[in-house]
Amino acid sequence: MLAYLRRATALMTEATLLPFDLPAVHRKKLTVDFAGGNQSSDGGLLLLREAERKLGVCQRLAEAMPDRRDQSRIRHEMTELVMARAAAITCGYKDGNDFDRLRHDPLMKVAVGRCPESGEPLASQSTISRLENAPRKTEAARLTGALVDQFCCSVKPGKEEILDIDDTFCAAHGGQQLAFWNAHEDERGFSPMHIYHVRSGAPVVAILRSAKTPKGTEVRTVVKHVTRRIRKHWPKTRLIWRGDSHYGRHEVMEWAENNDVDYIFGLPGNSVLDALVARTADSLRIQHAFSTKPKMRCYTSFEYQAGSWSRPRRVAARLEVSMQPDPNAEGCMRQEVDIRYVVTSLKGTARHCYEDVYCQRGHMENLIKLHKAQLASDRTSCHSATANQVRLVLHTAAFWLMLAIRAAIPDGNPLAKAEFATIRERLIKIGARVIEHIARIRIHLPTSCPEGQLFRHIAISLMPAVP
Repeated sequence: MLAYLRRATALMTEATLLPFDLPAVHRKKLTVDFAGGNQSSDGGLLLLREAERKLGVCQRLAEAMPDRRDQSRIRHEMTELVMARAAAITCGYKDGNDFDRLRHDPLMKVAVGRCPESGEPLASQSTISRLENAPRKTEAARLTGALVDQFCCSVKPGKEEILDIDDTFCAAHGGQQLAFWNAHEDERGFSPMHIYHVRSGAPVVAILRSAKTPKGTEVRTVVKHVTRRIRKHWPKTRLIWRGDSHYGRHEVMEWAENNDVDYIFGLPGNSVLDALVARTADSLRIQHAFSTKPKMRCYTSFEYQAGSWSRPRRVAARLEVSMQPDPNAEGCMRQEVDIRYVVTSLKGTARHCYEDVYCQRGHMENLIKLHKAQLASDRTSCHSATANQVRLVLHTAAFWLMLAIRAAIPDGNPLAKAEFATIRERLIKIGARVIEHIARIRIHLPTSCPEGQLFRHIAISLMPAVP
């Protein structure tokens, strides 16, 4: 949206579009002009501004971002660049190319601390591109570590906290560094590793990596560095790592056991494990045969040591018997047993470890969807792997801003548990007219705004308390 500075007399070079008429409505002439004043289609940028003032995530990342520019020639402060990019992602603008238009948006200027009309335009696409490509590998790692610090400073710790770890596939967009062929997805791409805090749903960190199954040493390195960084802030909190069988590697479990960290990971089945639960499975089959229930479950736990393990570890098993179609006889059913295993250092019954702890990791898939699909973090389209890691950091900052807005919604409101795409549609994409006076900036939101009362509540609740 274009913004024009106020002048006493219009210049001859300024093109003013003439009004035009459309078919009448109830015999009333319908005239359209372009004299509505300075407007923005993203009224929710006001909420994002307050969310950043409360969290300080963009400020933290800007302080960790390298700045090798000539300080005497700087027109865009680092904080402005990071905030503008994160806010644009939250509003649904996926790429830096969008800044050739957004740099004139009046509310985007307000969001980064500039006046909407008298303030200079924001950074262009080329400046945003240089921002993403500026950090070196070690500096990108420092930025990633700043995300962990942001998490620890934003979430109040308890005595025990669970961290979910998983990865997701993101397709490559050309000949990019770290891109790898993934046979399951049938294309080249990346598998960024995501870590989330279970109780709050907050992102801890996102790390770019090739689209292949992680090695045990790679997972151990990530778990080790993240754990140590969190413990600098939360020295008295006991951490529990949770993940699927990709992350249940003996290197990770051994490090966790030697460093007072708990874990629960999925464990692939094998003939040895099946033999250990064979008697329990036979008993469950007999009970199911004499029962009218469509399926029956039971749980058991035992000590098990794989060939690569240095010690025996506790394994919990979930066994489920049900009737399934017989592939060898059309129209017939046969009894089937489904067995799932987890390896854990946690105490408690096998049922508690599996159902109440491990199965709850399914919520992480929803969090990854918010990060990847609804905040477009799969747009890792830079050639450099380091630049794509910086993009992941910026998209995680956008996640924090949106999470702060959702946290400010009252519990009874349907949007309190809504996805980010719904919150963007209802609270961010709101038209607003912006008028700048000498001593005041007025933002006129639509009188017919369906979420006007909620918008006001969120804006006020995000403001810092005034003594």
